[in-house]
Amino acid sequence: MFSRPGIKYILLATIFFQLMNTCVKFVPHIPAHQIIFFRSIISLCASFIHLKILHIHPWGNHKVALILRGIFGMASLTAFFITLQRMPLATAVTIQYLSPIFTIIFATYILGEKSKPLQYLFFIISFAGVVIVRGFDDRIATNDLILGILSAMFSGLAYNMIRKSRNTEHPLVVVFYFPLVALPIISVWCLTEWVNPVGWDWLFLILTGVFTQIAQVFMTKAYQLEKASTISGLQYLGLIYSLSIGYLIFDETYSWLSLVGMALIVTGILFNLFYEKIKAKTL
Repeated sequence: MFSRPGIKYILLATIFFQLMNTCVKFVPHIPAHQIIFFRSIISLCASFIHLKILHIHPWGNHKVALILRGIFGMASLTAFFITLQRMPLATAVTIQYLSPIFTIIFATYILGEKSKPLQYLFFIISFAGVVIVRGFDDRIATNDLILGILSAMFSGLAYNMIRKSRNTEHPLVVVFYFPLVALPIISVWCLTEWVNPVGWDWLFLILTGVFTQIAQVFMTKAYQLEKASTISGLQYLGLIYSLSIGYLIFDETYSWLSLVGMALIVTGILFNLFYEKIKAKTL
């Protein structure tokens, strides 16, 4: 299984996304929107060059869905970066993993894909995990928890926009539209609040953009080569990476109950993914 190119790509994507998260943790004094500003510049240039090399028209066909994907993606990433800076690394990543649940819920209204009653039980299991994580970790403020859940919600909306345009847009065009939409909005925001990076800040800001772009390319290739149901579960290896990085680099530790809460969140999501896979086979 692990010898297949698609599997290798998603494993590499997961590693590079965690490297991106680590870079964000290293600059807690830089506002989240400013980090996205640097990330967007790097991603915009890299995506545009990549599209030109492949002779792909960059502006797409389903522009409304692409623009909404950019807006929702920007809102999600901004909230996620803030939680990364304020929460323990693995906690912020785990709460963001709620996004598949919101993807399924929103798909009912946006794509007309109905959820089964059993799936709502899985949703409850995941949200019970969120309650446990919050209740047994004094480092998590209620406002930050709400922000993390909002990040997952906006991510779910962004994924629905991607799915809505999956038959009309090249994956690289979808990647390109995030910085294309985000950069003008974030630039105005930066005019109102800006912290001058100094020293190592520049390296971490640049690496955030570089790691994100590499991760997005690997993830795109993975979804092109393998079924989503095959590789989506492997993305949750990121939680193991986050726990390890948080412990080794940021000296973050967790109580057993917090770990149980994280496990419940991931369990509910994985049950949903497996259920979707079984449901797809029966259709």
